[in-house]
Amino acid sequence: MAFWNWSWDELVSFELPALFDYVYGQTGQKINYVGHSLGTLTALASFSEGKLVNQLKSAALLSPIAYLSHMKTALGNIAAKSFVGEIGRLFGLAEFNPKGAAGGAFLKFLCDNPGVDCSDLVTALTGTNSCNGTNFVFNQGKNCCLNSSTVDLFLMNEPQPTSIMNMVHLSQTVRNGVVAKYNYGRHDYNLMHYGEAMPPIYNLSNIPHDLPMFLSYGGQDTLSDVLDVKHLLDDLKSHDVDKLSVQFIKDYAHADFIMGGNAKDVVYNQVVKFFNGQHL
Repeated sequence: MAFWNWSWDELVSFELPALFDYVYGQTGQKINYVGHSLGTLTALASFSEGKLVNQLKSAALLSPIAYLSHMKTALGNIAAKSFVGEIGRLFGLAEFNPKGAAGGAFLKFLCDNPGVDCSDLVTALTGTNSCNGTNFVFNQGKNCCLNSSTVDLFLMNEPQPTSIMNMVHLSQTVRNGVVAKYNYGRHDYNLMHYGEAMPPIYNLSNIPHDLPMFLSYGGQDTLSDVLDVKHLLDDLKSHDVDKLSVQFIKDYAHADFIMGGNAKDVVYNQVVKFFNGQHL
């Protein structure tokens, strides 16, 4: 039970600093950070509190997750609004393993809801990626994006177990429309952890304005929705103009950024140029 007593707050406070300390200690050089999805949320939260920035050279954030109010994936919305995470904790569950008996039963419950099609789990979670999930096709003459072997390899290793507490925290982010620390559900518990009745908010506008950042987001992404990314960009409106690069890819969905057949040309080459000091 104690092993799973964490949410993404602990990734912000402990995991990222440990990774940065190790890499910085081994190389003695400031770090170029690349994050995708949850890896962008934890980075943004850390930067907003002034953590890691002294060891950081620049950051590339792909499919940035901060606000989740406009998330369109039916599976994710039903999970977030069902309060299942809180119910799981009430029944003493600490680990959520999608491949275990309890996790499988939960996914079946979600997938049985009207409007949720789990025949293609990648699409159900992330939106219609440029090659329409597991179907490998040529999209308007371009070799794009997910092929069946890539998706099969992904599903052999993912999704991995996480904590119920982390699921609850992500659900709170969806439901409450703010980027805040974990809400323990009782004022006295929050007071004990934070000295406040409500969890503190991560103020993303506090991210150092001279921190070089590259943000890339997609027009078909149902997790990192365009409106939510624009909310994030509004928080960054005071960022130094020459330190913030933004890339919008109309046909990209969430998984395209990490598994797309053309991601090297469309995304990663731009990240390398950014890291090499070329403002895009």
